Amino acid sequence: MTTRTLGRSGIEVSALGMGCWAIGGPFWGEDGQPYGWGEVDDDESIRTVHRALDLGITLFDTSSNYGAGHSERVLGRALAGRRDDVVLASKFGYTTVEETRLATGEDATPEYAVSCLDGILRRLGTDYLDLYQLHLGGLPISQALDLVATLEDLVAQGRIRAYGWSTDDAERAAAFAKAGAHCATVQYDSSVLNDNAAMVEVLAACDLGGLNRGPLAMGLLTGKYHGTAGLIGGDDVRGRSPEWLQWFDDGVPTPAWAARVDRVREALTSDGRTLAQGALGWLLARSPHNLPIPGCRTVAQAEENFAPLALTPLPADAFTEVESLLADLRA
Repeated sequence: MTTRTLGRSGIEVSALGMGCWAIGGPFWGEDGQPYGWGEVDDDESIRTVHRALDLGITLFDTSSNYGAGHSERVLGRALAGRRDDVVLASKFGYTTVEETRLATGEDATPEYAVSCLDGILRRLGTDYLDLYQLHLGGLPISQALDLVATLEDLVAQGRIRAYGWSTDDAERAAAFAKAGAHCATVQYDSSVLNDNAAMVEVLAACDLGGLNRGPLAMGLLTGKYHGTAGLIGGDDVRGRSPEWLQWFDDGVPTPAWAARVDRVREALTSDGRTLAQGALGWLLARSPHNLPIPGCRTVAQAEENFAPLALTPLPADAFTEVESLLADLRA
């Protein structure tokens, strides 16, 4: 099993982690916008977590708002009796009502960081969290820095081991990392289709672990939805695409992004990998700090995403070919 560390925390994890957004099931904004990935079978989700464990996965990433807390409850059930075998990461900042599966807003106060952690630990069935992440990617730096003292206190109390920020902005990530001794990670949107060179530089400069959110472009890099319509339901965030979701247009892959997948498909699969495995391998080759966290909600997805080839970097010649094929789009 290939392993990496969560930045300067020194916490060792599997080279890939399992993203747990999808196993939270549906939840909604007050305007009716879906923010989950549609209906899920909790028993299948638990089997999926168990299969990931069997395949050597030790890092599981969730959030207090995924399914309005349901993701954490399912993950807690799946990991009962296995707490010492895993590294658990969750996030705070968005507010929800669990009973109605409703997303209600944001709260960036230190007080909410503490009370949200109480709920996370209760739902996960544990007394500490390995990694606690600020989930509000666009929060002004000054407000994020106001949270550092509280997060450091939570480390001192033994309630968390490290913390980080889920943001795509390199300046924010660097400022947060420099402000606190136990800031260990940044979670950022990154895939072969969406490189973030500035963030890769911050990872190296600040010795941060980079949790790659969206490593399969929300399913586009699996090939499952390529050129198809009708596979994504109306209770799925991709089926009624919010403004920030670039890969799909109301459940259908956008032609421009689908064309980019076609451009790199052969290079990503040249050593026998599936398209998804090649996309994950590209991220591992892109930076030794990267830790892709593909989402899984079925055993079959876990078996593909965490197969041995997926856990190793893309060969140098294939990586170079991908970069050449995409050079004009990244200029």
